[in-house]
Amino acid sequence: MSSENVTYPGGLATLSERHNSRRAPFDFGAETLPPLDVDLAPLKATIVTEAATKKQKGEKRSSWATKRRAIAEEFVGNTELAYLNALLISNLRKSDAPEQTAPLFLRIWAEEHEHLIEALDIRWKVSAISTFADHGNTDVQRQVGQAMRMLFGMMKLYEYERLYSGFDPQTPYGFARKIKAKLPLLMDPFSLRWGGLDANILAPVWELAMTDPGIAPLANHLMEELNRDHGGIFRRLKRMKEVYLKLKDNS
Repeated sequence: MSSENVTYPGGLATLSERHNSRRAPFDFGAETLPPLDVDLAPLKATIVTEAATKKQKGEKRSSWATKRRAIAEEFVGNTELAYLNALLISNLRKSDAPEQTAPLFLRIWAEEHEHLIEALDIRWKVSAISTFADHGNTDVQRQVGQAMRMLFGMMKLYEYERLYSGFDPQTPYGFARKIKAKLPLLMDPFSLRWGGLDANILAPVWELAMTDPGIAPLANHLMEELNRDHGGIFRRLKRMKEVYLKLKDNS
């Protein structure tokens, strides 16, 4: 097959190679992550300082020490528990990690989700829900994690591409310049009057998430944030529908 006729020449093999190219495990040297039974209370009460971003005297060079310091720069002034969440996620993105990594990630979200939801910015909360896709403790956690990873990933791609349209994220398109063209893969057009694709995407995942206490608080929080956000495709479609129905009612 000609490379001009496909988006990804080589298909799955090429995509897998690209996906795995940055998944080599960290070299920890003498370091490791906290044990599974680490006391979380002091981590909630301790603030990350600038010292965490600096190389310590006698510290051996390792890929993990470099990464740990880089992550620390984002968490100065935040809690050690929020920082630990990021350290765990960074390891769980790799093809291998210390054996306590996934269980500890699941434990902190089971026991301290309120603190983490309050302490983390939205980017790290999305990273956390995505981590459940591969490391969830139940089928529901993995299904919800996978679905929300796909949801937020596709939103990021679409919203980034849309910036080249010249419209900001809050501004819906008008109706005058709509062109007649077929959608990819023989998809039916979306109906502004009757279309329910948005609900069909969001509601089943949200409902499923609420059945599992291990992922429900985080998933519910993110869905509520998506619902409140005044930009993005879902809010723009809502505004377009309102204008469309008003025009139809007045015609």
